[in-house]
Amino acid sequence: MTTPAELPPDLALALQLADEADGITLAHARRTDLRVETKADMSPVSEADQATELALRAGIQAARADDAIVGEEYGGDAATGRRWILDPIDGTKNYVRRVPVWATLIALADDEGIQVGVVSAPALGRRWWAARGHGAWTTGPEFPNPRRIQASAVSALADATFSFSDPDNWDRRALEELMGSTLRTRAFGDFWSHMLVAEGAVDVAAEVGLGLWDVAALIPIIEEAGGRFTTFERPSGPVSLTTNAPLHAAALAIIEGRATTT
Repeated sequence: MTTPAELPPDLALALQLADEADGITLAHARRTDLRVETKADMSPVSEADQATELALRAGIQAARADDAIVGEEYGGDAATGRRWILDPIDGTKNYVRRVPVWATLIALADDEGIQVGVVSAPALGRRWWAARGHGAWTTGPEFPNPRRIQASAVSALADATFSFSDPDNWDRRALEELMGSTLRTRAFGDFWSHMLVAEGAVDVAAEVGLGLWDVAALIPIIEEAGGRFTTFERPSGPVSLTTNAPLHAAALAIIEGRATTT
């Protein structure tokens, strides 16, 4: 098991930043006067989203002054070099309705790919993290000490569990075929579907319309757990697919062959 002293420095920083973010998001979640606005894309943004991203940016600038930052709420367009990719609250719609499925997502990328990912969901008492070459890990109420995670070995879609967020923007034929081809379908949604794939509780997760900050932190966790992640463009928006290794080709074939504008 990787001990705190053995953590790569960038991962240790990301986990420290996640601790700070948890304190901010949980404090705001307890308020009854939380300010919520609607962005141009009609998605909600709360003052908790904004306060959390500002705190993360300040922490990164203090510790890694030369690194670029890209965040959902305050932008940034760095395409090369070391860059931190932030989603202060993934699942804001849940957050503002007091549904506990939301998380802060923190990723570090460089010119070789995404190297570090942290997903912290304090209302669930869960956290997942990974750095390239160091495995994928989680903690939770039942296992407060870090536990290494592994994607499942389910090898047939007929035996698989499929999770997604909602049917918006899906090619309904592709969605219905995935639902019909798998044993169980659940809508855990957002980051949680993908983290459940990483820890082997779900076998396939897919969603349409995710941005860079929605997926960056997920990728190293999924891949270090032995899973697969693919994102590709379709007329209805980018499709993000997470699976265990054996099911990736079959699930991808369904989506690639049928995903069109709805």
